[in-house]
Amino acid sequence: MPVGLLTLELHIADAQSLKDKRQILRSLKDKLRREFNVAVAELEHHDVWQRSVVGIVTLSNEEKHLKEVLNKVLDEADRILGSALISQNFEIM
Repeated sequence: MPVGLLTLELHIADAQSLKDKRQILRSLKDKLRREFNVAVAELEHHDVWQRSVVGIVTLSNEEKHLKEVLNKVLDEADRILGSALISQNFEIM
């Protein structure tokens, strides 16, 4: 069974504290979980105000379906984050 991982690197320029950063990440995580039924977690830079790496994981019977779901997740994350999204990386395992 293939597993899809989408990693997003963020630079949140508007965050002036960890509380600001966590509020933005919480909103992003809640929306993606609710809309796409994926697992979302912050992977790196937990104590840095303006940086984060977020991992999004999903499972499927088909690799094609994984790619479709993760592309939709990426489109939504890009819409939500705008210029805060620095880079992304797809992996199928």
